[in-house]
Amino acid sequence: MPAKILLYYVFTPLADPEAIRLWQRDLAELLGLRGRILISEHGLNGTLGGDMASLKKYVRRTKQYESFRDLDIKWSSGTGLDDEGMSLDFPRLSVRVRDEIVSFGATEELQVDEAGVVGGGARLGPGDLHRLVEERDDVVFFDGRNAFEAEIGRFRGAVVPNTETTRDFIEELDSGAYDHLKGRPVVTYCTGGVRCEVLSSLMTARGFGEVYQLDGGIVRYGETFGNSGLWEGSLYVFDGREQVTFGSGAETIGRCVSCGEPETRMVNCAGPSCQSRAVLCASCGEAARCRLHAGAAAA
Repeated sequence: MPAKILLYYVFTPLADPEAIRLWQRDLAELLGLRGRILISEHGLNGTLGGDMASLKKYVRRTKQYESFRDLDIKWSSGTGLDDEGMSLDFPRLSVRVRDEIVSFGATEELQVDEAGVVGGGARLGPGDLHRLVEERDDVVFFDGRNAFEAEIGRFRGAVVPNTETTRDFIEELDSGAYDHLKGRPVVTYCTGGVRCEVLSSLMTARGFGEVYQLDGGIVRYGETFGNSGLWEGSLYVFDGREQVTFGSGAETIGRCVSCGEPETRMVNCAGPSCQSRAVLCASCGEAARCRLHAGAAAA
């Protein structure tokens, strides 16, 4: 049976996140799934790997809970299954309660009701996005991911904020660096849509007058238009696959930081405490990783 990856989220008020954690942990373990599930008082966010039948059972049982009936779900192909039928894309199952299901550091600012995030940007499906771009010549794509993710793939001409982690966005927005965009239509985008639910609400609260969010994120856009639309390159993903493309013929826009050759391979810099990620080809090897570590330590 082929391996699949399930990416999903829902913003909804949860009175007892710990009870949800125990239920979700037991359900995923029973079905032999691996991956990460985050729960907070604002909702549920997860990515799981396994066989299709087990993942479908997980979705069906999770959506039976009234608060999760509108779960936003996206599917993609996994690398494979081990001899025990477990996903090769995740080393284990992790189910945790956090202050936020996306770590912006905006716990006090974020408002969620039964309809989702309050004050978020207007949703644009992939086709709606194309129509907006055709009708307006001042549309701005605003990347809602960590900056390193954009090194191997992004929307054409996108603004990529200087962010190492999601928590950097509030400081970036409050710096005034993007105030010149407040009079233009701004389309936020991210991998599966969850980060832009929050980001678009933060931008709206800071005076950005026309804010949109790409519904379903890059994943749903790629499913619709493949490599023939406005997306360029590969999509970075936080599992064993590292990056995916939307069919054959994807352009390689990443460049090795050492030699400058086209590349999609991304690595951690050397050293257990170094969290930097960079595009680095296999030919440049370990010496280049050590130089990355030295540069990160100096910074």
